[in-house]
Amino acid sequence: MTTWQGWNRFATTDPPAPPRPGDPPRSTEERLAYHSSFVTIRTPAIHTLATQVRTLMILGRHQQTTARPSLIVTGPAAAGKTTALLNVGRTCHLAHTRKNPPPPGSAHAAVPVAYVLVPPGATAKTLITEFARYLGIPVTARMTQTQITEAVCRTYTQAGIQLVMIDEIHRLNPRTTTGAQTADLLKDLSERLPATFVYAGINVTDTPLFTGVRGAQLAGRATLVDCGPLPARHGTRHPFRDVITDIENHLDLQQHKPGVLPRHASYLHQRTAGRIGSLTRLIRQAAITAIHDGTERITKTTLDTIRLDHLAETHHRPHTRARNR
Repeated sequence: MTTWQGWNRFATTDPPAPPRPGDPPRSTEERLAYHSSFVTIRTPAIHTLATQVRTLMILGRHQQTTARPSLIVTGPAAAGKTTALLNVGRTCHLAHTRKNPPPPGSAHAAVPVAYVLVPPGATAKTLITEFARYLGIPVTARMTQTQITEAVCRTYTQAGIQLVMIDEIHRLNPRTTTGAQTADLLKDLSERLPATFVYAGINVTDTPLFTGVRGAQLAGRATLVDCGPLPARHGTRHPFRDVITDIENHLDLQQHKPGVLPRHASYLHQRTAGRIGSLTRLIRQAAITAIHDGTERITKTTLDTIRLDHLAETHHRPHTRARNR
């Protein structure tokens, strides 16, 4: 998705469809593929991010003299940051292309969204080269950073890019000379491109990105969206259990009874530390296991057999002996 062709394919491909009442049963391979890709669960973070992006894009639409307001999506690993970012980018892409279809006879679709990954050990030149690669802008080894930047700004403006999403922003360290130059490049791009910038990274507020002069400039322009772990309870609501219910409602298992997984919300919260990425992975793996072993349902015994990502496992403390429900 870090090229326009890949992003356009992602944004315009229909997401996996959950089973609907009355549909004929799907084959084993179809159901395995479905749980592998799965649907995007609408978490509170996705809702908040979508609202903020829509508002800031309107707010900055006619701003000409300074950089438009931006967003920073932060949170621990496996908290669903990239999923939220891609979902909002896809929504923006589809909304724009519906309103601005290509002229009759034109093969050129609108290009409203750019998605760029900060490369490991990024320098200003390697990062601007990633921007160029996204739209296939020719870059030669003899070109300077300034020349590449000029080409990127000109081409992105002509293409009508309205939303620039930059992932893995925690890889930048403005305290180093290289990191400072790269941070300055992002500031320059945000001022020269008529687009809303959204940055995403792991625990960004704990990194040097928010400290010093450069950090103050970024923090002063950016709204923070926290994709932290979901609490088991928030006032009278149970957001984590609600997400579990949503995931369960989208499973495609022949013998699974609705309501089983929400009953284990406390156990699942302990296993995943409230991280949405770890939760969806755990349940999807359990669903695939249930299809393979023929049980076609997820029990707590099944969940106990699934090994999670190392981050989640290190936060998991031994639980009481499993009961099969």
